[in-house]
Amino acid sequence: MKPEIIGLTLALAAVAGWMDWRSRRIPNWLTVPALAVGVAANAWLGGWSGARSSLLGALLGLGLLLPFVLVRSLGAGDWKLVGALGALLGPNQLWNALVITLLVAGVMALGLIIWKGRVRQTARNMLHIVASLVSLHLPGPEVSLDNREALKIPFGVAVTVAVALVAARQIWEWT
Repeated sequence: MKPEIIGLTLALAAVAGWMDWRSRRIPNWLTVPALAVGVAANAWLGGWSGARSSLLGALLGLGLLLPFVLVRSLGAGDWKLVGALGALLGPNQLWNALVITLLVAGVMALGLIIWKGRVRQTARNMLHIVASLVSLHLPGPEVSLDNREALKIPFGVAVTVAVALVAARQIWEWT
């Protein structure tokens, strides 16, 4: 990764994480142009190879998370953010960032569940989700983003932490 790409990636992640923390929204005006900038910057810095890697990263991010958006367990802003980050990072670094994001989001969710005293309700919801999967049915709205009483974490914040860690590792490798 080039320093310019790391800078753009950190800036995007920081703004998106801050917005998600404050309003639980990541707007299109941030993510859609960021995807285009990611492809353009990688094409400019890396030629056809950079453009190819950028497009593959965007497709990986959008493709992996689309099922979660369709069943309403992830917001569309989070989905588009990951697509834009894929365009900046490429598939390999995006994969690393997604693995770290899932770990960070899991810790955040576990902390929130314990803090709010919702361990039993969460266990029931998990059983409901597993039963839905086994019976090949979609889980109901009680376990989706549509449930106003469901505990929700700002996924964009977890993404920001993960991107910062991936960038720090890349910078560490340069030194």
